[in-house]
Amino acid sequence: MESKYVYESRVVRTSRIFPNDVNNHNTLFGGKLMSDVDMIASISAAKHSRKDCVTASTDSVDFLNPITPDDSVYFESFVTWTGTSSMEVFVKIIAENLRTGDRKIAATSFITFVALDDDGKTSNVPAVIPQTEEEIKLHESGKERAELRKAHRKASKELAGFFTTKKAWE
Repeated sequence: MESKYVYESRVVRTSRIFPNDVNNHNTLFGGKLMSDVDMIASISAAKHSRKDCVTASTDSVDFLNPITPDDSVYFESFVTWTGTSSMEVFVKIIAENLRTGDRKIAATSFITFVALDDDGKTSNVPAVIPQTEEEIKLHESGKERAELRKAHRKASKELAGFFTTKKAWE
């Protein structure tokens, strides 16, 4: 399967914060941001693979600076690393104060997607070719993150074996 450049999966979106998007601290509700991150990352995965994709894991969402109603929110996502059928997508979130123009990294996220064929089975994806300094740095550390994800998934499955599906009130 041929490789694809990172820029082929890049997706950019800017949105505004409205009163129904904020929590009791008057900052963007974390769940709203996480939903937006998953949405934009899924587009990057689909553009890279040109297949249906499902979210396999939200590897990390790091909230670094609050986002307020005075800010616009800039999302940038792209595929940073690929396995056989999986794709790691990085999302960078920048808050820009609409009054002052000050910009800050508000959050970062890594999400893993799996490509599916027409029968809903996993499907191979092209390798990714990084070009910029940012893309190269993320790509070089991608294999290590993939190994950590694999170990974490194994531990999660083991832990799930201790849980019951019985309802607490039964």
